[in-house]
Amino acid sequence: MTGSSTPTNAELAAATWRTSSYSAANNECVEVAMAERWVGLRDSTRPHAATLAVPAGSFTAMVNAVRTGTL
Repeated sequence: MTGSSTPTNAELAAATWRTSSYSAANNECVEVAMAERWVGLRDSTRPHAATLAVPAGSFTAMVNAVRTGTL
């Protein structure tokens, strides 16, 4: 990975994607791929469509805010 928090297309393609265990039976859910500096998010029904990548620290802050009810 480069020194950036933004992954390359090759890094996104090589990432290990997982679907939430809370996913609906029809698997319509968000998939997540985690790396050292970024977290990738994509639609599980359209894995080759657009992917959102955010800095890992920002994703962690969002998850913590959801867990504590501040978001």
